[in-house]
Amino acid sequence: MATSTNPPLKDDLDIVIPTIRNLDFLEMWRPFFQPYHLIIVQDGDPSKTIKVPTGFDYELYNRNDINKILGPKASCISFKDSACRCFGYMVSKKKYIFTIDDDCFVAKDPSGKDIDALSQHIRNLLHPATPYFFNTLYDPFSDGADFVRGYPFSLREGIPTAVSHGLWLNIPDYDAPTQLVKPRERNTRYVDAVMTIPKGTLFPMCGMNLAFDRNLIGPAMYFGLMGDGQPIGRYDDMWAGWCVKVICDHLGLGIKTGLPYIWHSKASNPFVNLKKEYKGIFWQEEIIPFFQATSLPKECTTVQMCYIELSKQVKDKLGKIDPYFVKLGDAMVTWIEAWEQLNPKETKKPNGK
Repeated sequence: MATSTNPPLKDDLDIVIPTIRNLDFLEMWRPFFQPYHLIIVQDGDPSKTIKVPTGFDYELYNRNDINKILGPKASCISFKDSACRCFGYMVSKKKYIFTIDDDCFVAKDPSGKDIDALSQHIRNLLHPATPYFFNTLYDPFSDGADFVRGYPFSLREGIPTAVSHGLWLNIPDYDAPTQLVKPRERNTRYVDAVMTIPKGTLFPMCGMNLAFDRNLIGPAMYFGLMGDGQPIGRYDDMWAGWCVKVICDHLGLGIKTGLPYIWHSKASNPFVNLKKEYKGIFWQEEIIPFFQATSLPKECTTVQMCYIELSKQVKDKLGKIDPYFVKLGDAMVTWIEAWEQLNPKETKKPNGK
């Protein structure tokens, strides 16, 4: 493995990593990550020292730093949950973000070659998405593929890709009940495909192998209120995914899923997960229909405007399920206020449909 002499988007991309432990896993990623700037968000006890391997360019924030930078608005950043990673999105000044968990390692493709996950995410983001008409060869911008017969020429230009959602080999991203009934199941299937998620279709977004265009969708990448002091956990990335998809559909932006794969090395405890997910398993049966039915007014022309409108609908419609959603709706507004405090220049308006 050799580091590329000209790493793609070297000066335009930050890697965000939430962690509670020493980052030894970076050694495996060194050939791919070393040219890039890392933003490490330390969760849990801020007095604990996190060791980072030498040679990496990074900045590290703990809870004390978050409180100092955001003041009262720090209440919107989750504690004792990987949702704290979204603070890294907020403080970044780069156009693109790649985020990965610290138990994710370099995977190998079927030929045995190490997978450069970051380069594939960049490829996904730099090529258009096609959510308005499904191409049966999946991503027509992949090598060896194109638009198939019958695909409307008027739609072949595509629209900007805002999110690239990667997958995992070894430990699948299962909920606790599925973990409990399939404790030994491992994902060994490598599917060499990328597809655009169609307009109007939601998906369960996983934050452990994810990249996005911060200029296009950053203010909507809020991972919610989870973990310590909250009645729910492990729905942080999914909540962000549902919000992001509704907003992308409204603003004419695309989301891709599939390649790249990473190697997810260890399964979290299913009994601990069940305790965190318990309410969410019930709530999601009402949350998902809410997002499926949500529409945003045409006056909402920026991500921030869309997100504020969505927060109002969350409080109005989901607040009836549990007071937590009123609190979450308020936190969504606080998040946007904090985002604009640290990023006073308005996020670029997308050029899509």
